[in-house]
Amino acid sequence: MKAIETTATLSENGQLTLDEPLTLGISSRVRVIVLITEPEDDPDDTPIAEIREGIYRGWQDALAGRTKPVSQLWDG
Repeated sequence: MKAIETTATLSENGQLTLDEPLTLGISSRVRVIVLITEPEDDPDDTPIAEIREGIYRGWQDALAGRTKPVSQLWDG
């Protein structure tokens, strides 16, 4: 058995629509396993505004010279 991972959208009537078509033979049978991301399980749930602020602060620190060499990041 071969596995292909893809994403899909679940419609209001419970039908799945794949984001990209599968390149399988016509009339191929497939087994479907649906993994549903719960809001508390989503590691990428940080608000976009917070991400942008962090990037901005990091960029400002780099421009101001408030950085450390990578070799010193794990000292102590």
